[in-house]
Amino acid sequence: MNVFKRVFRFYYEGFRDMPRWGRQMWLIILVKGFVVFILVKFIFFPNHLKKNFDTDQQRSEYVIDQLIKTSQNDTTTVKH
Repeated sequence: MNVFKRVFRFYYEGFRDMPRWGRQMWLIILVKGFVVFILVKFIFFPNHLKKNFDTDQQRSEYVIDQLIKTSQNDTTTVKH
């Protein structure tokens, strides 16, 4: 536990003693990360399985079928 406490204290004191512009830059980085990883996910990557299938059984069958089709059509495998 002493290691975790020392690591926390290291970062806490570093952020506390950071100049004002450094804290502003971290705020910009965090906001940008939020926009990129959270909002863009919901806009560009909708939940295809939840939208097109009603039950978990239907979803799992679809995923298995897609995996089987992909493995059968895979041309990178070496056939002897």
